[in-house]
Amino acid sequence: MKKYGWGISIFFSLFILAGSVAPKFLGAQVAIDPLIEIGWPPKHIYLLGFLELLFTVLYLVPRTSLIGAVLMTGYLGGALASNLRVESPLFSHTLFSVYLGVFMWLSLWLRDNNLRKYFQS
Repeated sequence: MKKYGWGISIFFSLFILAGSVAPKFLGAQVAIDPLIEIGWPPKHIYLLGFLELLFTVLYLVPRTSLIGAVLMTGYLGGALASNLRVESPLFSHTLFSVYLGVFMWLSLWLRDNNLRKYFQS
């Protein structure tokens, strides 16, 4: 189970790093346009990218994985709220952060024996 959890964790992290963090740090238009659409000023792009990077690194380090997952869940919740506020399409935009969160927590559950034990008690 642990190796599957790590495989999913790496896939999740690469997706976040390549699909979200890198475009933000590069100031790519593909990262700026969605921010503008949901009402965020583009000046926050680097801060958002840094937070995603920090939370992803914390999530990948076994000792800090739980706090990384909790912080990333909060970040994803903010993305959900922002998309909900501007009435973005429900299943493709608004709930996308929920899909990512479920994927992230599933991988952590698979790779962390202590987390599984906690839910079994």
